[in-house]
Amino acid sequence: MTVRSMAISVPVKKLKKQNGIRVMLVDDHPAFRKGMAALIESEPDLSVVGQTGDGREALQIYRETKPDVVLMDLRLPGMGGVEAILAIRKEFPDARVIVLTTFDMDEDIFRAIQSGAKSYLLKDTPDDELSETIRAVHAGQQVLPPKVADRLAVRQRRADMSEREMEVLQLLIKGRSNKEIGSSLFVCEDTVKAHLKSLFSKLGVHDRTEAAISAIRHGIVHLD
Repeated sequence: MTVRSMAISVPVKKLKKQNGIRVMLVDDHPAFRKGMAALIESEPDLSVVGQTGDGREALQIYRETKPDVVLMDLRLPGMGGVEAILAIRKEFPDARVIVLTTFDMDEDIFRAIQSGAKSYLLKDTPDDELSETIRAVHAGQQVLPPKVADRLAVRQRRADMSEREMEVLQLLIKGRSNKEIGSSLFVCEDTVKAHLKSLFSKLGVHDRTEAAISAIRHGIVHLD
């Protein structure tokens, strides 16, 4: 999948309130929803038509309100944001969802875009940028801030990492030597070195330390 970063500043014609963009909010923090609703309602062409703090309720409220755009958090009770997006888009393939979250791990971004989200924003995104993103997504655009697009591109380059390479990586972050990795996987050290060379290339790093840091930072593997 190729994702192109699109400028947030693309002009999108504002609509009159009565014919404006209808937005649904899905976030489990009431105070945040209240503030977000106030921001949206302050725009002449945006309005809030539904809210929920539960992932499982999101599909039902979508059915009832038929919003133009959904703002979706990722960490939700009942059902996670990615699962909620998939459930909504299974029934409503044309649903336009913007992920709005505090989580910026590469895997979160990748899963959200794979599920069909049209944009991925952090909760500290400036108000004007958020409003313009809503308008752009409603207009049919896929909008990814440059940093998010770059990280997604890096994640996609790692998508072809083999199962054996993942096993090597898991042992590497535990501090195992090449000999120890080889013994654990029943392969020779030269094979381990070949896997490491491939891993370094896919991760865009130069040595074992950088590989371990990159894998943990980007959520590819986790420390026990």
